[in-house]
Amino acid sequence: MTALFQPFTLKDVTLRNRIAIPPMCQYMAEDGLVNDWHQVHYAGMARGGAGLVVVEATAVAPEGRISPNCTGIWSDAHAQAFVPVVKAIKAAGSVPGIQIAHAGRKASANRPWDGDDHIPEGDARGWQTLAPSAIAFGHHLPKTPREMTLDDIARVRQDFVDAARRARDAGFEWIELHFAHGYLGQSFFSEHSNQRTDAYGGSFDNRSRFLLETLAAVREVWPEHLPLTARFGVIEYDGRDEQTLAESIELARRFKAGGLDLLSVSVGFTIAETNIPWGPAFLGEVSRRVRDEAGIPVTSAWGFGTPQLAEEAVSSRQLDIVSVGRAHLADPHWAYFAAKELGVDKASWTLPAPYAHWLERYR
Repeated sequence: MTALFQPFTLKDVTLRNRIAIPPMCQYMAEDGLVNDWHQVHYAGMARGGAGLVVVEATAVAPEGRISPNCTGIWSDAHAQAFVPVVKAIKAAGSVPGIQIAHAGRKASANRPWDGDDHIPEGDARGWQTLAPSAIAFGHHLPKTPREMTLDDIARVRQDFVDAARRARDAGFEWIELHFAHGYLGQSFFSEHSNQRTDAYGGSFDNRSRFLLETLAAVREVWPEHLPLTARFGVIEYDGRDEQTLAESIELARRFKAGGLDLLSVSVGFTIAETNIPWGPAFLGEVSRRVRDEAGIPVTSAWGFGTPQLAEEAVSSRQLDIVSVGRAHLADPHWAYFAAKELGVDKASWTLPAPYAHWLERYR
């Protein structure tokens, strides 16, 4: 069997293959609550055969949403709304995961197809954003955030804990802390966005503090037998790549020591002035370095959307799991397509019989 279709076990959870559907924001929630759109979307994704389906960035607090239409899990009612989604993912044979997040200074924005920019001051749909320092991202996100007080930091850390507890109680079996993409966790780590002079800014140890404290606090409530993971931008492509990557790998070691089970390798996106080498599997070798030097399983979600690239990433040990996003939007049965392309025995296709019977019979 190909490497991509080998099972993968992490803690007490076994994925039927090495294919994951990463968090992809749908921007279809109302007041943070999931609805019929999410029920149909995630059930369809899971039926396609991926081993893991991770629900989109879900805010731990109302001000942590990217947009007014993002999902949230800041109350028990929000968590209960996820229960049918979790059940649908499990019924289709996938493991249900969720990414919990706080967007920091990139919050209070319009949906991508509505401008992808900050909601203007005075518009009732928007809100005050928070960040480690009062530094705006700039460009299409010009709003200057309020610098977080120590009480703010403690409150948001507890928001992550409460969100993890609710996700656990809703039945999720895999959790991902969103520490990437210029959102709050990444903003604490990056010198571009963090100019604090207290215990949460300046040195590597101080810039790592919020992330490590949040991980430790979530570890206390998340079941030990279930995977606790994080998505983190290990590189910025800002001209300081080796320094940033070295720091990120050291932080990944500390994540592992603190109980993290897997790292989703991504880009920092804390500034707009970068030279990202977009292309097929461009984070493959970066991910391998993190995997080998930090000694932690990894996944990544950039440019692995063909069966051949996905197979090579796993077989060459760049990745333990391949996260395939946009290709699944184009074809929710991407895993079925990949299995055929790679010559995998149809017993491993995992497509539901009402689909598999007819597709196989008339292919």
